[in-house]
Amino acid sequence: MMMGKKFIAVTAALTLTTVGLAGCSKSTSSEGGSGDTIKVGTNLELTGAVAAFGQSQLNGINLAVEEINKAGGINGKKLEVISADNASKKEESTRTATKLITQDKVDVLLGAAISGDTFAAVEVANNKKVPMLTPSATNDSITFDAKKSKLNEYVFRACFIDSFQGKVMADFSAKNLKAKNAVVYIDNSSDYSKGLAKSFTSTFTAGGGKVVAEESYQTKDTDFKAVLTRIKTLNPEVIFVPGYYEEVGKIIKQAREMGIKVPMMGGDGWDAPELAQIAGAENLNNTFISNHYSSEDKDPKVVKFIDNFKSKYNSVPDAMAVLGYDGMYMMADAIKRAGSTDKEKIKDALANTKDFEGVTGKIALDKNHDPVKAAVVLEYKDGKQTFNTKVQP
Repeated sequence: MMMGKKFIAVTAALTLTTVGLAGCSKSTSSEGGSGDTIKVGTNLELTGAVAAFGQSQLNGINLAVEEINKAGGINGKKLEVISADNASKKEESTRTATKLITQDKVDVLLGAAISGDTFAAVEVANNKKVPMLTPSATNDSITFDAKKSKLNEYVFRACFIDSFQGKVMADFSAKNLKAKNAVVYIDNSSDYSKGLAKSFTSTFTAGGGKVVAEESYQTKDTDFKAVLTRIKTLNPEVIFVPGYYEEVGKIIKQAREMGIKVPMMGGDGWDAPELAQIAGAENLNNTFISNHYSSEDKDPKVVKFIDNFKSKYNSVPDAMAVLGYDGMYMMADAIKRAGSTDKEKIKDALANTKDFEGVTGKIALDKNHDPVKAAVVLEYKDGKQTFNTKVQP
């Protein structure tokens, strides 16, 4: 989850979305009438294992929509957000995407937040020919199915991909931390975790490092002591844990309690306020993540976004919030350039996105619909993220 941006001249107003039960949809626009609005369906994890991601992303989307509507909307129409909760479940994500398209008649889709839930909606978007942009799903295969050598024509993203952030952290381990060996500890039930691990291992070993062990856990596991005992006997110089905040927080807490003090690292899946609550602020010392932006960035445009977000939500935006914000602006930019809500024209406009200035940096989509953009490495100090370095693609 990290930078300069020129706010595009499309901007909007909107009331904050409130969400009910899993899968329920709710319009958040005060502007009625389908002829006067552009319907944006959000398929997000608002409850369940990664609810912090989905809610934060929705906040970013809603802030963008509020700005866009205040500035007059797009092509004479206001944006209307119809939010739906996929409950952090793949099967719900498929159902939610289908409902948003077939029943709510949305013009475009945003979401999901994580790779597994996004995969579950890809086929729906492609089959229904509705443009879908995930702000934050980083698995390489979201937009291009390498096994089938097939582009997912209607699917786009606003974030960098796992092969890039895995390389960033492997290079950081070797060059900045001077590590020569590592343990990789993955969530074996997560496409995101496995993709990051593959990239990290490939880059780290190609540079002369050695992965002395690869261990695994499953989402919702709570006791990691047996595996951590094995890891401790190996005396690794770094431990790479590419998972999501709930399990990662418990892993870090238990590792530190067992006397494992070496650097621990991960990706943007760590980035949620709950991580410090679960792990303990002191236990996060000497941990590092790749991310999409840094809240310490002093670029005036980033500062303005943070100030506006804090004013609306009374909290510092994390990467999910800023990616939701950038993702909404990317979609708005494409709709404006398309000149209509024709889904084919919006899809083509998205594919031709070039030099889009987002909070997370300048974005140009490549032939696989993936952004070419920078990443940052953040270090946790007493539970707070601090900027360490920025890495260009």
